[in-house]
Amino acid sequence: MKSNHYQKLSKLNFIENKALNKNLGLPYFKWIVKNTPFKFFNPNMRLKAKVEYIELVKLRKEMTFSEISHLGAFLFVGGFALVKIVYGQYLFSFIIMLANTFMNLYPSLLQQENKRRLDRLMESGRF
Repeated sequence: MKSNHYQKLSKLNFIENKALNKNLGLPYFKWIVKNTPFKFFNPNMRLKAKVEYIELVKLRKEMTFSEISHLGAFLFVGGFALVKIVYGQYLFSFIIMLANTFMNLYPSLLQQENKRRLDRLMESGRF
């Protein structure tokens, strides 16, 4: 977490375009996370009604860690799926990548969107 690579990854943004995020279905994924038992998976990433700046910084660090963890898992499983393609197991690879997309890529994209919102909040000074 203290390396230069981590610092670069903390500012990573794959998709900054709101329209593209919407077209990818990120708002639907966000609704699923907020309104199903998935909301209990990471209770540390919640804001109280009134927060201090230091709490926002801590939250951003946790979000960055979660984002990078999901991204690493996506790449690892993607490599596994690629090996399965080499061995001709196309259907298995497709199913694994489909699940991988919803369990790792979308959470990473959602964290990036939430970090952008958090950054705007921190810059505005209204919290």
